[in-house]
Amino acid sequence: MKAMILAAGYGTRLRPFTNHTPKPLFSIAGRPLLDEIIGRLQQAGCRAVMINTHHLHRQIEAFVADQNYSLDIYTQYEPEILGTGGAIKNVSDFWDDQPFMVINADIVADIDLAEVYAAHCRHRPPATLVLCDDPTFNSVIVDQNQWVTGFANSPANDDTRTDLSLLTFTGIQVLDPLVLDYIPGGTPYSSIDAFKKILAQGQRLAAEVVPKSHWQDIGTPASYRQAAMDRSVPLAFEKVYPGAGSTKVERLKLKGDGSERQWYRLKSRPGSMIMVDHGIRPTRSTSEVDSFVLIGEHLYRQGVPVPKIHFHDTFSGLVFLEDLGDEHLQQAVKLMGSPQAIIGLYQSVIEHLIGMSRQGVKDFDRNWSYQTPAYDQNMILENECRYFQKAFLKGYLGYNIQFKELESEFRLLADSALENPTIGFMHRDLQSRNIMIRRSAIFFIDFQGGRIGPLQYDLASLLIDPYVQLPQHVQSQLLDYCLQTLSTKTAVNPDRFRTCYRYCTLTRNLQILGAYGYLSRVKGKKQFEQYIPAALNTLGTNLAASDHNEFPRLSGVVEEISRKFV
Repeated sequence: MKAMILAAGYGTRLRPFTNHTPKPLFSIAGRPLLDEIIGRLQQAGCRAVMINTHHLHRQIEAFVADQNYSLDIYTQYEPEILGTGGAIKNVSDFWDDQPFMVINADIVADIDLAEVYAAHCRHRPPATLVLCDDPTFNSVIVDQNQWVTGFANSPANDDTRTDLSLLTFTGIQVLDPLVLDYIPGGTPYSSIDAFKKILAQGQRLAAEVVPKSHWQDIGTPASYRQAAMDRSVPLAFEKVYPGAGSTKVERLKLKGDGSERQWYRLKSRPGSMIMVDHGIRPTRSTSEVDSFVLIGEHLYRQGVPVPKIHFHDTFSGLVFLEDLGDEHLQQAVKLMGSPQAIIGLYQSVIEHLIGMSRQGVKDFDRNWSYQTPAYDQNMILENECRYFQKAFLKGYLGYNIQFKELESEFRLLADSALENPTIGFMHRDLQSRNIMIRRSAIFFIDFQGGRIGPLQYDLASLLIDPYVQLPQHVQSQLLDYCLQTLSTKTAVNPDRFRTCYRYCTLTRNLQILGAYGYLSRVKGKKQFEQYIPAALNTLGTNLAASDHNEFPRLSGVVEEISRKFV
């Protein structure tokens, strides 16, 4: 058997994602669709495959060249898309005198292709179309003997007959070489028009009807994501709980936080796991989901307490994680009545923070970071200082002050925060809701923003966290504890460490307020507004504690806007 995979289309309904990746290279459960289709053809006994290409054709050609298939694979570039029939006719010299299979490159189908081919060969009609019942797409008219009699809205359609049904073409067909005689050469043409000619001459086309559950449309972002999820969930459970791939899985949506990602708890008879949906990959370059997986797997290998990543498909954006329960540090603190117990818990977190910084930096690949490879001046200026000015001052408060009016102080702050750092792996969002407590053990989550940077920044994130609002004297006590613990592992200058920490509290505070302003006003997540007064108060306190009034303009702005929250 020879086969053709139709892979030239633009995937218009899947834009903007098909602007950077052709639909045949979208993945399902970590495997590109094109690879899965070739694998199924190979299992069916196919000996040679032709793939027509047009949109982003070099990506498809490069993918095929990188594989090591045991059957012959050829590609045919179409300068002008020829349609289903025109593409088949365009490679007439590829066909022989035997029936051949044609399959769309954008289908998810669990269909026995060998049986489809064998069924065609038993009767040798001009064509056999594989059909299923999907009311959304039903357009092929089939009689009770499973012969195709026409297509909806065509002259062959007779609504008065009760022995006819409408079914959906799955994109899989077996053709007799005589079909080529009904397709004109050198011009775009639809295979449906060729079938209509065949039917008009009194010949019959066979219908091979399969259950709808064996076929899924992925023509839209929603249908693609559903297909990816349907295939990935059983594989994830099978990997963690062998034999559980076919068990029923309950999906419970979890309350999100500031991120646009969707979180779910998946539960089945043998156990549970967490699924995080990052959404379809927005670009071919490193994106958030890539960083989440690469950094998460790295930290886990290094012995850092993070959830184990069980399974992932970074194109569809699905990642399946170890379930750490529901209690995070903020909740744990609220349940503690004793200040000493709270301090003890934070001391334990700090010990793990030091371990993450020191272990995470080992063999860390800077290319894993999806924004910048390190905490540098540009990141501070753009993602913290400008974020504060644009999203909080201007966007949230409507405060008419331009970035350039504060730029000199922002640059001084950025330079100061990068002096005297204790460099290691930096989580960058180490606040209480990203620290889970399970059976008294501490785990870090949401590490996708990680990069190389100062330990002091993560410590500042932890101690000035508006969700908990640790008293200033407790923050000072915990800063001392961090210095004492760190000094047992490496040489550290206490004064320089504290200086860097002080500036990091300011840069982190600017980022927090920028985030709260953006999430409250732009994303409509008003629950973050309740933490703005505490964050402003902390920023004002730490600015006042700076030596020699280093940031007079910024201090004045913060003092002025703080009055609105009194």
